[in-house]
Amino acid sequence: MPRAGLTTAAVVAAGAELADEAGYHNLTLGLVARRLNVRAPSLYKHVTGLADLQHRIAALAMTELRDAFRAAAAGRAGRDALAALARALRGYVTAHPGRYLATVGAGFTGPDDPLLRASTEVIDLITVVLGGYGIAEAGIVHAIRSVRCTLHGFATLQAVDGFQWGGDIEESFDRLVDFIDAGLRAAAADAG
Repeated sequence: MPRAGLTTAAVVAAGAELADEAGYHNLTLGLVARRLNVRAPSLYKHVTGLADLQHRIAALAMTELRDAFRAAAAGRAGRDALAALARALRGYVTAHPGRYLATVGAGFTGPDDPLLRASTEVIDLITVVLGGYGIAEAGIVHAIRSVRCTLHGFATLQAVDGFQWGGDIEESFDRLVDFIDAGLRAAAADAG
């Protein structure tokens, strides 16, 4: 009999916390069960298995990231909006490395998938910010990929303490944003 009060949301939240603490690749249903003080079979009322839990964590993370992007970009344009999105992503990845990793390469289960919905909204927000640069429609997908790869790399390296040499990380990040900004301006000028 499942524990009274245990919900799917509680199982996903516990899984997300453990992914951040122990590492996404170390997440197991046994760890989640121990965190919730239940036996592992009790989780199957709420998730169909580890893959389902991982997918739900990815959807949660993308929804949280969408909300962070919305709040960061509101009322901003150009480099200010780009910097706000960049800081929001970096802040999220360093605070929640496990749940962020769940989003990388996560597939969609169908048109009603919450992960698909949140992912589309994230891309739409990035598109609006990059659209402010005047990049032609044909080049916007390439700009989105370039920005995502660059910011993802910096944030994930920072999350695993990959910057162990001297130098101010904040200054490096500001220079990275300047670098991206200059590249987006150049891409818009080349298309014009």
